[in-house]
Amino acid sequence: MKSPFTNKKMILTKERRSMEFRKEKFEIVFHYYKCEDSGEQFTTTALDEVNLNQVYNQYRDKFHIPFPEEIIKIREKYSLSATKMSEILGFGVNSYRQYETGEMPSVANAKLIQMVDDPKKFIDMVKLCGTLDEKLKVKYIQKAQFLVEDRKRNISNLNIKEYLLGNHLADIYSGYRNPSIKKFTEMVVYFSEKMEPFKTKMNKLLFYADFLMFKQSCFSISGVRYKAINMGPVPNNFQSIFEYLANNDEIDIVYTQFPQGYIGEQFKARKDRTFNDTLFSETELKILEKVATVFKSTTTNDIITLSHLENAWKKNEKDKNVISYEYAFDLNHI
Repeated sequence: MKSPFTNKKMILTKERRSMEFRKEKFEIVFHYYKCEDSGEQFTTTALDEVNLNQVYNQYRDKFHIPFPEEIIKIREKYSLSATKMSEILGFGVNSYRQYETGEMPSVANAKLIQMVDDPKKFIDMVKLCGTLDEKLKVKYIQKAQFLVEDRKRNISNLNIKEYLLGNHLADIYSGYRNPSIKKFTEMVVYFSEKMEPFKTKMNKLLFYADFLMFKQSCFSISGVRYKAINMGPVPNNFQSIFEYLANNDEIDIVYTQFPQGYIGEQFKARKDRTFNDTLFSETELKILEKVATVFKSTTTNDIITLSHLENAWKKNEKDKNVISYEYAFDLNHI
């Protein structure tokens, strides 16, 4: 960005600042451009979004307010319109739709939304709703009862996925996303198709994709947590996740014996299992493409070295900590 005063290129600057929202103060990494000659500070629409999203994300985390994608998911599982969900919860007619598009619910309304995520609680709310037609009540209750039974039938599979990715709420360690085994799986399939990387490199590709997405938007792609180990950042529980994907024929893992004595695990795409791009936004797809392009010719050893230069690893490796996505703002090599 060029200065409107001197037409010289301004440097992107980051510093910690306190910002207020709904009488609560939050510390964020504030992004702005600074004109060195005049001392004036400027932001763009994109930077304003990054700054504000940090505030909103911390507010949601502090008061356990679901994110828009969670709010949409809760409604869609009951096959309801946003208007009908508002009616059942006793909101204003357009409230639920507005929450889905990013408006922040009150803490009280957020609790109601989270409550009806449980089909049994949803049934209670439908029964209490005095404005619904009785036929609709029966229809909605039947749908919720089916979900209760369906969860019982699939509880073992749900437990496996929760074990693999965790069942934590969205927070700074997940990039303010709930973990998605579907999106994480597609990321692995994507890099397998594009690059056929070995396991260690795959771990770094996933890290850079999730953290680069957070750097640009304050949200990760997969919601996966990453740990700092001696080989660099890796998805938490990565070995079990990769075994699960291979056992479910999502990807193939080919084992290679090297002269040095160790065995390499190389990821290869299956001919009958292509990448599903419909799960991703346009921005997320561009992030995946950028990571694949930047690191396509990078060797496994070189990408390890690069990841060791990132603060995300340097500040967390000693204690093998889970890495805060705030370190995304410090990324140096992409």
